[in-house]
Amino acid sequence: MRIIKNVNENWAFLKDCGKVPVAVPEDSEIVNLPHTWNGADGQDGGNNYLKGAFYYVKNIVKPAAEKVFIEVEAAANASKIFVNGIEMVYHEGGYSAFRADITETLQDGDNTVAILVDNTPKDNIYPQMADFTFYGGLYRNVNLITVMESHFDLEYFGGNGFEIASTVEEGNAIVNFKAYVKNPSENQTVEFLLLDAEGKVAASASCPAKEVAETKVMLLNPHLWQGVEDPYLYAAKAMLVVHNEVIDEVSARHGIRTYSVDPQKGFFLNGTLTPLRGVSRHQDLLGAGNALTKEEHYRDMEFIREIGANTIRLAHYQHSQYFFDACDEAGMVVWAEIPFISVMNKVPAAHDNCISQMKELIVQNYNHSSICFWGIANEITIGGESPQLIENLKELDRLTREMDPSRLTTIAQVSMVPVISEMNRITQTVSYNHYFGWYGGTLEQNESWLDDFHQRYPEIPLGLSEYGAEGIITYHNDNPKVKDYSEEYQALYHEHMAKIIEERPWLWATHVWNMFDFGCDARDEGGVKGRNNKGLMTLDRKIKKDSFYVYKAFWSKEGFVHICGHRYAQRKGSTTTIKVYSNQPSVELFVNGKSFEVKEGYRIFIFENVPLEGLTMINAKAGEFFDAMSIEKVAEANQQYILVEEDDGSEGAANWFNPDDFNDVKSLEFKEGYFSIKDSVGDVLAHEEAGTALIQLFNATSGMKIKKSTLGMFQDVAVEGILNLQGSDGSIEAEAKKERLLIMLNEVLGRFKK
Repeated sequence: MRIIKNVNENWAFLKDCGKVPVAVPEDSEIVNLPHTWNGADGQDGGNNYLKGAFYYVKNIVKPAAEKVFIEVEAAANASKIFVNGIEMVYHEGGYSAFRADITETLQDGDNTVAILVDNTPKDNIYPQMADFTFYGGLYRNVNLITVMESHFDLEYFGGNGFEIASTVEEGNAIVNFKAYVKNPSENQTVEFLLLDAEGKVAASASCPAKEVAETKVMLLNPHLWQGVEDPYLYAAKAMLVVHNEVIDEVSARHGIRTYSVDPQKGFFLNGTLTPLRGVSRHQDLLGAGNALTKEEHYRDMEFIREIGANTIRLAHYQHSQYFFDACDEAGMVVWAEIPFISVMNKVPAAHDNCISQMKELIVQNYNHSSICFWGIANEITIGGESPQLIENLKELDRLTREMDPSRLTTIAQVSMVPVISEMNRITQTVSYNHYFGWYGGTLEQNESWLDDFHQRYPEIPLGLSEYGAEGIITYHNDNPKVKDYSEEYQALYHEHMAKIIEERPWLWATHVWNMFDFGCDARDEGGVKGRNNKGLMTLDRKIKKDSFYVYKAFWSKEGFVHICGHRYAQRKGSTTTIKVYSNQPSVELFVNGKSFEVKEGYRIFIFENVPLEGLTMINAKAGEFFDAMSIEKVAEANQQYILVEEDDGSEGAANWFNPDDFNDVKSLEFKEGYFSIKDSVGDVLAHEEAGTALIQLFNATSGMKIKKSTLGMFQDVAVEGILNLQGSDGSIEAEAKKERLLIMLNEVLGRFKK
């Protein structure tokens, strides 16, 4: 019978080890899993977090079993397993599970298991470059699995050898069972059970054991999985039976549902229009990096449920099975994706890694009913478009549809991908990452862009895969504006977005970027190093920003009242404006215990000319729901509330860009020993004058304000590739302008000797 034993305790962690350990060294650093070596330095800025190949070592006693496997649920980003000094398996990819059959190598008594984990950059492993920290470590569980010689397959892309799927026909469900059996024999059968939520048998089936054993049953009037409204799950089992004995057993939970996307109407779940409105999520936590416990994964889900979301985009890689389980249970509709992000590496082995990671994602997560969309790439054109990229994406899409025709494929496009691009014709649905009103442009460009795309291409299902603005809870402003990093501007941004999204149910899905602040060690934004601060909550999960309550007001059915500006506790002037978020029809405001005003409204309630006197106590009430805060009246504004931006070196420097100076330059010229657009962004930025020229051109021509630290996130991309961020609508005029920018920048860079 299958036994799964967790072996997370007491691993020796070795940073300096020249050869494969065959014993646990004395006086080693001892750690428990999950573990990362970047819990602190991956979130403190400088883009200098530790990258290396380090060992985890542990002694295990040989179990009494016919077959023994070691299972690693994730090791970032490449890993080798050794037993008694002998290599068992090599795995590439930092977010999926893998196993090794160690039966023949185990000796009686103690055995030394050494797992080498490596997070150094490699040309053939994705992600190549992205706006988040690539933490290293054994950051999920490690298990020993013992089985009989005949067992459900443990060696096919990390799956458990059991698949369950269903379709609904005329109100009844056809449930399909499939099991993959290793070493089957003639006297074995596979028994399938489907249990309802009370544990009663709803259906059963049996078939002879063979390498692929499959059958199906009909379930009359099934209880459907209706998302967050009713996330009903059946329990399914597959049992390998010989005579009267079960020799192996695997299980899964299953939600019976149908869904579709109509480009004119939106997402339908079980025939009911269900606009998908939710968040994206990264898997890290302050001080812990990506080494989260089961309890921490489930706590994240509770926060997401609180705002009333019904969908989650799991960015930008395969997440923990704990979190997929939580999604099934909560009724979240999930977009799961691989880390094919930002930049494609042209080496063939990199594409092979993409294929492998997609296969692992699908095989390991096939039984999670919450997953309705497989994502094949994110912002992959940042590194430039090419025929090879298009073909690789098409192959990924074909593979995904062949492996799982029951789900839909999707892609997250960087904002500058032209609406006419072939990229929008590959997957079954399309979403865009847009930051109008933050990196550039105005808030109103969000709705105008969406409406224009929808009008021009009504046959393409369109969504918003990312949108957001930085919100740092230190900064506050009575007149918030873009790039002040204030909590107030972030909330104002999301008020606008929540409204325009609600008015467009045909958007098949929208995902806030991001539910939580997350680690990006290359960043230095708003005076906070090492973080992306676009979260609705802080990285430590301790503070819900005002923008959190924007979505709770628009999406949640749980009654509440929230007064904005709790942290804007000192204010100048005799009066102030108080904003309240609530999903109730009216809110009453009290000032120092006396009723000030009752307002009726929709989600956002604004009270003007609220008097301030010394310490003013503010209360808001709507029926049984209430909130309270205090404001101290001060003579001078608190300077801590105002961000003072540091000069990155480009301000006040020579302006290299008067277009008239380049009228005589007609073509690209590359001079030996001098910079050009073929050089990497990192190399150019390392040169003071050349780096300043690059930043100035990018800011002058993109309508954005990009800092050196932000542009440095693309350090491995060629300069000509980074200009793709400025995009093009595909017109002759736009392409000519883009070519002109390349010529101009190349000419300027060519003035600087390397």
